[in-house]
Amino acid sequence: MLGIKHSEARLPWYFNYPTATQFSAAIGAETYGEWLDGLPANDSVSLYIHIPFCRSMCWYCGCPTTITRRDAPIQNYVAALRDEIRLVSELTPQALPVSDVHFGGGTPTLLEPKEFLALMELLRRRFAFRQNIAIAVEIDPRTFTAQMAEALGAAGVNRASLGVQSFDPFVQKAINRVQSVEQTAIAVENLRQQGISRINIDLIYGLPNQTMQSCVQTATVAVAMRPQRLAVFGYAHAPSSNKHQRLVKKAALPDGAARAEQAAAVAETLVGAGYRQIGFDHFALPDDELALAQKSGRLRRNSQGYSADTCKTLIAFGASAIGRVGEGYVENEATLEAYSQQIAAGCLATSKGYRLTGEDRVRGAIIERLMCDLEADVPAICAAHGSDWTHFPGSAERLAMLADDGIVDVENGFIRVRHGHRILLRSVAAAFDAYLDHS
Repeated sequence: MLGIKHSEARLPWYFNYPTATQFSAAIGAETYGEWLDGLPANDSVSLYIHIPFCRSMCWYCGCPTTITRRDAPIQNYVAALRDEIRLVSELTPQALPVSDVHFGGGTPTLLEPKEFLALMELLRRRFAFRQNIAIAVEIDPRTFTAQMAEALGAAGVNRASLGVQSFDPFVQKAINRVQSVEQTAIAVENLRQQGISRINIDLIYGLPNQTMQSCVQTATVAVAMRPQRLAVFGYAHAPSSNKHQRLVKKAALPDGAARAEQAAAVAETLVGAGYRQIGFDHFALPDDELALAQKSGRLRRNSQGYSADTCKTLIAFGASAIGRVGEGYVENEATLEAYSQQIAAGCLATSKGYRLTGEDRVRGAIIERLMCDLEADVPAICAAHGSDWTHFPGSAERLAMLADDGIVDVENGFIRVRHGHRILLRSVAAAFDAYLDHS
């Protein structure tokens, strides 16, 4: 019951710290322009490109996306996106070296193949792609074509992430995402034929009508396709902020105990199939970059989840996209209209952001190590930042409570999550969140 008590708390996922709830309009386009101008010329950066369109709405979705059956809105958006790429690249010191590119959404592969190729060509002209660059694209197998797979291969894409969530037809109907095993397998085969062998599959537990048995069955089918990674997320039901989630029947959602059982059963299935558990919601084959990064202590936590990307700077393009530079975070206008208007006016689309303090950096470093390694040497992290680890108000009390509940061990500032409590990582990380209402 203790695990359920902690897991039921509404806590951030800690992709970034502080979280976007702390962003304000005090950080706008002018500030972001200054930050871009101050980027070190030789430090590698990552790029994120947000394509916020889908053909139909999945009722569980928490991502900013727009539903369209027409191609014209997508084409208009891509035109604005190209202008933003040119505008941002002109504000940086030179053609910055790039080691990672990620296309997210929405469904980035709704672009026409020629549009995607042209967009990649523009990025290559405006930035200096490293020889061993990682280029990843998120894919909806229901709309993915062999022609698009060919374009991805030609563009140098080397990792693809496929949304599955569940193969149970009963669950699929309840979330408005009907997707066959065959559709998914064909998408995987088309990618591999184009030399894109690094495949990720996304699953979700805690969905309406979902059972532990159906979760295990979905995981077993996914493993048969032998992806290099799987992400297993817990469904976050927040109908107040995601209105389409009101179509999800709350009575059909599993309770906290059932969710924990589902997560544990899927983890056991994947580990039994030879995958290493990464953090609290990713799994990777032993030779995958994530597993190697975890083994060497280089695993990172960012807006794409767990990553082997060690870049300090993430330049994000598109409506609602969140970027990270040395000084802090920036977020673009959320609506397509506001975003397009800003870009058309020749201005950066930054609507808000956050300037990091020294304390933020220390807390963020501790949270990231907990989320990645399930342990953190708090005094050592603080010393590396020139900080005194004893000054975090409330953290000791919250850690003591977690220790009393058998979730963590704490000794001389070294924190380790106990075996079997990986699912409660966010509760442990939250002990160092200065902005969270712990009441």
